[in-house]
Amino acid sequence: MTVIQLSPFSKKVIDTILKIPSGKVATYKQIAELAGKPQGSRGVSWILHSCSTTYKLPWHRVLNSQGRISFDPTSRNYKDQKRKLENEGVEFSADGKLDLRKFQWSKRPAKKKSQAAKPRMFS
Repeated sequence: MTVIQLSPFSKKVIDTILKIPSGKVATYKQIAELAGKPQGSRGVSWILHSCSTTYKLPWHRVLNSQGRISFDPTSRNYKDQKRKLENEGVEFSADGKLDLRKFQWSKRPAKKKSQAAKPRMFS
C-alpha cells in the first residue's frame, strides 16, 4: 500500500468535510475558507475527487455556491448525490436547487483579531 503525504490544507479539508452533519450541506468555498484558503475551492473539489473513498468522506454534502449539485443532471453521480441528500431530508426545488439558507451548515471560519493596534515594525 502506498502512503500519500497530505498537505496541511488537504488534512484540514478532509477533517472539515467529515464534520458536516447529516441533513446539511456546505459549499466548496465554505470548506476552503474553513480550511484556511478562501481561494481554494478547486482544491477542495480535487480532494473530494481523489480522497472520498479512502477517507470515507460524505462527498454528497458538498455543493456549489448556487446550491446545486455540480455533476451533469443526467449523470449517475448526480442522481446518486441527490438521492443521498434526499435520504438525509434535504429538499430540492423543481429546478434542482436547494435553499442554502435552510440546508447550509452554519459553520463559519473564526474571525481573525485586528492587527490595527500593533505597530507595523513589530508584526
